[in-house]
Amino acid sequence: MKLALLSFLATAAIGANAHFTMQYIWVNGVDQGQNVDIRVPPNNNPVTDVTSKDLTCNVNGLSGAGVSTVSIPAGSNITFEWHQHAQRTGEDAISGGHKGPVQVYIAKAPSTAASFDGQGTVWTKIYSSGLLNAQSQQWATDVVNANNGKHSVVIPSSLPAGEYLLRAEIIALHVAQSYPGAQFYIGCAQVKITGGGNANPPKIALPGAYSPSDPGITVNIYNNLKSYTAPGGPVWSG
Repeated sequence: MKLALLSFLATAAIGANAHFTMQYIWVNGVDQGQNVDIRVPPNNNPVTDVTSKDLTCNVNGLSGAGVSTVSIPAGSNITFEWHQHAQRTGEDAISGGHKGPVQVYIAKAPSTAASFDGQGTVWTKIYSSGLLNAQSQQWATDVVNANNGKHSVVIPSSLPAGEYLLRAEIIALHVAQSYPGAQFYIGCAQVKITGGGNANPPKIALPGAYSPSDPGITVNIYNNLKSYTAPGGPVWSG
């Protein structure tokens, strides 16, 4: 118990201000440039209120006016890249003390991605990775950090053609013992899928699907955690 408490206090102190944002997306291995095709928040602070509309696409993220939309073929490999500041070297991409899951959602816009606010039951989870090794307490965030801030997802080729919001999410659980405590780092990119199919995947609302009492949101990760279930339900494989 004492070791767990010391670990928590050390991590909280080290990671208190080590916030980060999604700054790049890559399409099939091609870097699109810093903050290109991304709804950029005003700062790198996390969202902590799961009932807030900021949970959708971060602060000031309900509009993509002035943001470009990148065209991607159905089945593309998309890589998201996160950093603490506007630099790719000289520090950890995300603080090593920020342990938690990494998830990706997608939502089809009624018209253009730029005009889509992402509200309602529109989001489909296409990727989720959480506690990878209970013995070593390796999390998906550790892999992202080791990969210089990057994680990737394949866009299901069965999704219909059209414009979408892609929402990447990292949930830092280092101070999640009580609510609000979990830190939600959210980045939304605007994409236009070409080709595709006619799938109608399951959908959730963000905000709406997450609750303060979810065991994946309010959780003590320093108390010999053996398993972890991320919020938002199962991944749709396409």
